[in-house]
Amino acid sequence: MSEIASVSIARPLDEVAEELGRSFEEYGFAVIRDHGIPQELIDRAEALSKAFFALPAETKRSYKLEGGGGARGYTPFGVETAKDAKVHDLKEFWHVGRELPAGHPLAEFMAPNVWPSEVPEFRETFSELYAAFEKAGARVLEAIALHLGLPREWFARTVEDGNSVMRLLHYPPLTSKDAEGAIRAAAHGDINTITLLLGAEEAGLELLTAKGEWQAIDTPPGALVVNIGDMLDRLTNHRLKSTQHRVMNPKGEAAYRARYSMPFFLHFRPDFVIETLPGCIDPARPGDHPEPISSHEFLQQRLREIKLA
Repeated sequence: MSEIASVSIARPLDEVAEELGRSFEEYGFAVIRDHGIPQELIDRAEALSKAFFALPAETKRSYKLEGGGGARGYTPFGVETAKDAKVHDLKEFWHVGRELPAGHPLAEFMAPNVWPSEVPEFRETFSELYAAFEKAGARVLEAIALHLGLPREWFARTVEDGNSVMRLLHYPPLTSKDAEGAIRAAAHGDINTITLLLGAEEAGLELLTAKGEWQAIDTPPGALVVNIGDMLDRLTNHRLKSTQHRVMNPKGEAAYRARYSMPFFLHFRPDFVIETLPGCIDPARPGDHPEPISSHEFLQQRLREIKLA
């Protein structure tokens, strides 16, 4: 049985593209080492994330933007619900998005960021981390392009000025006796192109295999977990899989600790049309692929399903 790939992207991409691509086809997931995001920056960002979530509830709530669909600022506990789930997830989070200059043709799709004045260096640190995530994501997309037989730079224009969002996540410690095995984030697929996740070393992240079994993802310290989102699944006619995944409370002592993580949801630009790649259409079934749709319309459709729009 093959395993989820664990790949260094400091190596030449043509050496790792096939291993990465196989993992994304089979599992929808891979572990990325040597991703270029400095550990010092990660440590600083984690400390500031913890400082923000430790603020009083009323202070955090002052950064909740009504009518913004949670795209920027703070989202409190009890809001986000996985598609088809009956109960909300056990988490609170903060979103940082792309900042576009006034008059930019895509500015209407991206609201300005808000920044908590109570946490010094928050804006500088997370702006720096956002840029580092983008750079790492671009390299993963280059490897995916090579795997799909596309020019290495094929994805660059599709994600330029894309509506990518960085999320700072806090799952609080659960104190009741049934904390072990509780679900912090219910089973869901991601909407976007690819997701890059920092902070998966803490046990709990699981994916649903093709056999219908939940499989834990083992992540070495400092590595990124990368998974395929629904947009890339659609573009490749389900060749690269957007896999259902969840965050379980681990067993034992760790069940009673808080969990923090930082996913980066890398998006196509809003005006990019997701139209099946010719190389991903079966010649025997030329009509068997999804209809073209703009990434903005696809995103709105999905946000409505999870009650964020």
